Amino acid sequence: MLMLVSKAKTDFLEYLEIEQNRSQKTISNYDHYLTRLLDYAGEIQIKDIDAELIRKWRLWLNRLGTNTSDELQKNTQNYHLIALRSFLKFCTKRDIPALRADKIELAKTSRRQVTFLTPEEVERMFKACPIKTLAGLRDRAILELLFSSGLRVSELVALDKDHINLKRREFMVRGKGQKDRPIFISPEAAEWITLYIDMRKDTVKPLFIRYSGQKKVDTSGNFHRLTARSVQRMVAKTALMAGITKHVSPHTLRHSFATDLLMNGADLRSVQAMLGHSNISTTQIYTHVTDPHLKDIHERFHRSEG
Repeated sequence: MLMLVSKAKTDFLEYLEIEQNRSQKTISNYDHYLTRLLDYAGEIQIKDIDAELIRKWRLWLNRLGTNTSDELQKNTQNYHLIALRSFLKFCTKRDIPALRADKIELAKTSRRQVTFLTPEEVERMFKACPIKTLAGLRDRAILELLFSSGLRVSELVALDKDHINLKRREFMVRGKGQKDRPIFISPEAAEWITLYIDMRKDTVKPLFIRYSGQKKVDTSGNFHRLTARSVQRMVAKTALMAGITKHVSPHTLRHSFATDLLMNGADLRSVQAMLGHSNISTTQIYTHVTDPHLKDIHERFHRSEG
C-alpha cells in the first residue's frame, strides 16, 4: 500500500492525540520535526524513506543553523530522528511498508552537565524573596515547592489550590507522557504555601497567579494563572538578588532536589520515580553525585591485606 508521508503524518498525529493520549506540546513537536523532513525531501511516499535519504537529511539537519548557532545541536537532531522512528513504527502497525525504526541510529552526544545549587545557595535564594508583598510571598512559596518536590515548571504552573493536600504534604501530578506520580513536600514548603493562600483574598482556582502586567486579569476580573516563562524569569532574578552568578532556572532547582536526595543516601531508582523519569538512563545524569560515593564505599568496605 503506497501512501504519501504528508497524509500518513496527519493520521499519525491524530493517533498520538487519541490513542496515545500524548500532550499537545508533544504532538506539536512531532509535527514540527516531521515537517522538517518534508521541507528537505518534498512530497514523498513512505517507501521513499530509506537509509540514504535519512543520511542526507541528517547532513542537512546538521548544517541547519539557528538564531544562536550555525549548526543544529546534536540533541535537537536526535529529537527529529526519534519522531521519525515513532512515525515509522506507526506505519508498520498500519501495515504500510516502511523502513524498520531500529535501522535509525541516534547521534552520539556528550553527557549533559548538570547545574545544581548547594543547600547554602538555595537558602540564600529563599531569603532573597521580598515576602512583605503578596507577589514576594508567592515567589517564596514557589521556590520552596520547586526545591522540595522536584516538580517541572510546567507541572507547577498547572497546579490548582485544591490539588495539594497540605496536611498530608503529598499529592499526585500528571507529568510527561501523561503519567501520574506522587509528589511529597517538606513541612517548610507546606507552611509557605499555606501562608500564601491565607493571604489571598480571591476565589480563583490556580495556585499561583499573576500580580503584574497588562494581562494579569481576565474578562471577569479574575487573576490569570502564572506562566512558566514568568516563573523562569522570577527564579533567575531571585538568584541574582541572592548573589548567585551562574544561570539558575526552575530546572536547576529540580536538579538540586535530586542532588540533595542522592547526597543524603537516596538510591537512583527512588530518585527516578520521584522525578518521573521513564528511563533510568535519564536519571544517570546525576552520577556526578553518586560517583564520589564509590571511593568512600571502596575505602569503607574493601581492606587490602599486608
